[in-house]
Amino acid sequence: MAGPAIDTPCPVPPEQRPLEEYGQLCRSWFFAWPSNDLAGLLRPLAISWLLVAPLTLLIASGSVPLRHDLPRLIVSGLVAAVVVPLLLLLRQWLGWTFVYKRLLSERVEYEESGWYDGQVWEKPLAWRSQDLLVSKHQVRPVLKRLQQALALAAGLLLCGTSLCQAL
Repeated sequence: MAGPAIDTPCPVPPEQRPLEEYGQLCRSWFFAWPSNDLAGLLRPLAISWLLVAPLTLLIASGSVPLRHDLPRLIVSGLVAAVVVPLLLLLRQWLGWTFVYKRLLSERVEYEESGWYDGQVWEKPLAWRSQDLLVSKHQVRPVLKRLQQALALAAGLLLCGTSLCQAL
């Protein structure tokens, strides 16, 4: 995504501009999951849970007390598998929050040469207004979907552990 046309030359490398970082997230296979709707986010998370569940069931079967209690073994393995989608959601939350903060900021921190020579550039008013619109209308809904999914995953984890204790 190209920035707005302005007269002031921008010293920030194109790949470090907040709008371009937002575009990179949208084009990314992993970070695009929550871009459209909650179902588009939950589908790959459910697939990751299903892929990890056999491994966690195998690991849980190594426990002697669980080996003799099949319902508790199954619940324990399935609950442990929720950790992977939770970690995936956390990584997505961190990426989208980083871009959200960069879009809201009045200044852009960037590296000119990659030698950790951090510079700060004040965004012109046109950049700030466009970045603010993108952050409020594009990124904030994604963060809300991620927040809902994180709450759902945490709720499943808590309910599952409670069920394990009750069995």
